[in-house]
Amino acid sequence: MPRSIKDGFHAVPPGRIATIVTHLEMLRPKVLPKPDLPKGHALTHEVGMSTEAYRHLFKAVGADWLWFSRISMSEADLAAIIHDPQVEVSILRAGNKAIGLLELDFRKTPAVEIVFFGLVDGHVGKGLGKAMMQAAIASAFDRARLTKKLTVHTCTLDHPSALGFYRVAGFIPVRQEVEIAPDPRLDGRLPETAGRHIPLFRP
Repeated sequence: MPRSIKDGFHAVPPGRIATIVTHLEMLRPKVLPKPDLPKGHALTHEVGMSTEAYRHLFKAVGADWLWFSRISMSEADLAAIIHDPQVEVSILRAGNKAIGLLELDFRKTPAVEIVFFGLVDGHVGKGLGKAMMQAAIASAFDRARLTKKLTVHTCTLDHPSALGFYRVAGFIPVRQEVEIAPDPRLDGRLPETAGRHIPLFRP
């Protein structure tokens, strides 16, 4: 049984960031009108993507939200994940420019996870996320016929509309956790200018 946290305020040590993580799930795909991508845009499944290209897009999408997990991995560990045939990495492009990342993990089917989902700043609010989400849901439930649950998580570091977006798409919040981790801006993993909405406290 999880250890309970006492009510009240709890100090976050300098050099750390704290966030509330909300886990959501979908047991059956919600039927929604399928939005089309604008002309010149395409969402493609990438096979054998280099770790360098992956990290570049990961930072472009997630740096402002302090995504740090994949940039903290070794080359071998990252390659083992994104090159696994049960992990599906897709990129949304506008022309030749990569502007969106969608990563699905089928390794624990019948549960499938949307591990990463996001757009580069400047492309949010244009309907692109809806098209990406419809593709994610279709892929999760079509590719793995035994899929019984599609999961995703978001946190208070993410875009403020993320939780609402997932709920409109048909996901239901099921639990929350508090995560405390080293601030990735203090060791060079991300620039100090990233995540301006999150204060940086030096140890």
